[in-house]
Amino acid sequence: MTDPLDKATSSAPATLGEGCLSRYDPQALGPEYGTEFPDAARLWEALQQEGETEPDL
Repeated sequence: MTDPLDKATSSAPATLGEGCLSRYDPQALGPEYGTEFPDAARLWEALQQEGETEPDL
């Protein structure tokens, strides 16, 4: 084992695209990557409502 990266305990999920268009592959994401967030829709709605009450600068 001469490559120090072989000792890594974590790895990033697969990606799609290249450069600034690179993004994680939604099909490769799962609970093992910590992508389960059941309250995401509720958080998004709360943030949208909060943004509507703030005055525009």
